[in-house]
Amino acid sequence: MATVDIRRNDTVKVIAGRDKGKQGRVLRVFPGTGKVLVEHVSVVKKNVRPNPQKAIKGGIAEQESPINISNVVLTCPNCGAARVGFKVEGDTRMRICKKCGSELPTKK
Repeated sequence: MATVDIRRNDTVKVIAGRDKGKQGRVLRVFPGTGKVLVEHVSVVKKNVRPNPQKAIKGGIAEQESPINISNVVLTCPNCGAARVGFKVEGDTRMRICKKCGSELPTKK
């Protein structure tokens, strides 16, 4: 299991694959498999069975599919797509943009 520089709610840009060029918010990170779930990227159709107990209507639903972390790059609010670096101040590790050196926001 490798360390992952991308976190939930980060804005990323897809740099390879079917949805190249799209931007979206990270919904979930799977560090064990090295994949991320990005909002409105890699959308697939799924057949859903009706379930009256859960009030689920059957049909064809669309949902996001995980894509490989190597196919996305984090976007800096100041300069766009950039790599992630780390700066240690005391006992805290802060993520910084490798291009402009600004601190990357950590949304919760």
